[in-house]
Amino acid sequence: MIFIFEERPSESSFVETIWQTQSENAGSFISRAVSHWEIVVTKQDGQMTLTLRGPETRATPAPCPANAEFLGIQFKLGTFMPHLPVSSLVDNATTLPKATSQSFWLNHSAWQFPNFDDADTFVDRLVREGLLVREPIVDAVLRRQQQGRLAQSATPKESLRSIQRHFIQATGLTHCTIQQIERAQQAADLLEQGVSILDAVDRAGYADQPHLTRSLKRFIGQTPAQVSRKR
Repeated sequence: MIFIFEERPSESSFVETIWQTQSENAGSFISRAVSHWEIVVTKQDGQMTLTLRGPETRATPAPCPANAEFLGIQFKLGTFMPHLPVSSLVDNATTLPKATSQSFWLNHSAWQFPNFDDADTFVDRLVREGLLVREPIVDAVLRRQQQGRLAQSATPKESLRSIQRHFIQATGLTHCTIQQIERAQQAADLLEQGVSILDAVDRAGYADQPHLTRSLKRFIGQTPAQVSRKR
């Protein structure tokens, strides 16, 4: 299936991106691995649902209903709901119960379904209510990992094990898994832009072409040649 996504940046420091799309016919597609969790609002046949979709550690086939509209709010790494561990959402999703045709239940309160235009207001309210928080350790770990200094970030009060525990609590994934997923996404983007397979191996930091192939099959659900043919 082919989806045409409309995306926009968010004013919130908690949000990675806000997107919307729609389907015409029922079908299936390959859902790529992703390190971020998101809120997805689905509208079909006049009915609305809100689903929390967790990080996905592998590519999987996914069904798509006909004549449906979708809104997505994808959150930055380190953003999470304290009452709902991200680890419980990894390779999983949960749909929140409806309160009315225009609202759903969250933390014992009824909330209006957000839309593409007021998604930032919706997120701001989640933050004010304490239902959405950020773990600053995540940004620190990702920065220090890029600089090769993760082990040096530990202090007497905050051991490396404690840092890793906070990181997984906030993201649901280890920093190594996130790095693998994002490298595969980078390689797929390069191939879709017309970069050769060998150049993608080099620019994305893979050891060789078989290494790239294994990674893309696991995280993207296609071989490098299949990704290249999509452009």
